[in-house]
Amino acid sequence: MTTDRTNEEWVSQLRNPDMQSQALEELRERLQRSVFYYLSQERSDLRGLAITELEEMAQDLAQDATLRVLDNLDYFRGESRFTTWANKIAIRIAISELRRAHYKDFSLDVLTADGDFISARASLMGEAPPNPETAAERENMFKVLDEALKNALTERQYQALVAVALNNIPMDTVAEELGTNRNALYKLIHDARRKLKTYLEEQGLSTDYLLRLFER
Repeated sequence: MTTDRTNEEWVSQLRNPDMQSQALEELRERLQRSVFYYLSQERSDLRGLAITELEEMAQDLAQDATLRVLDNLDYFRGESRFTTWANKIAIRIAISELRRAHYKDFSLDVLTADGDFISARASLMGEAPPNPETAAERENMFKVLDEALKNALTERQYQALVAVALNNIPMDTVAEELGTNRNALYKLIHDARRKLKTYLEEQGLSTDYLLRLFER
């Protein structure tokens, strides 16, 4: 059974050694219910899992979230209900962990092996097939882009740009795979785009033209 508390009571009891244990347990129970609802009702990709699996996931994630809330008490400003603030932390942790699990076997080497452009093509093409004339024009442009990616960029730039810009792999995942951080990865992709633009313009192609060509 949980107890209704004001924001001030949550914060003070979580900081009070004599009252912390009960407050932490009640917070964990609240967060577990919130995370379970998110996993079971809002994540269509998890609907194939058994309820017991979702319950175990919710339990583990709620435990992590409870500790994170405790570590961040100083950042709570009281602009919303404490439980609302804590629930947001828990859901962010769940999203982050699910994303990490999804890409746990991700490999830049596999993604870009032999200039693999399949995923990028699917992304640029969109769902509706273009008319034959546009399809042929796009196919030719894919060849130009493929050549540009290979010739204008370093291997590291090529991997980063293909992963993030063309395949929508999360920045944090790519940064970890490359052994770098988000800021360095931003710069790497920025430099890659600049070099790619310069290369294409030297071939007589404008970036505006490419953007119009691949509009969905």
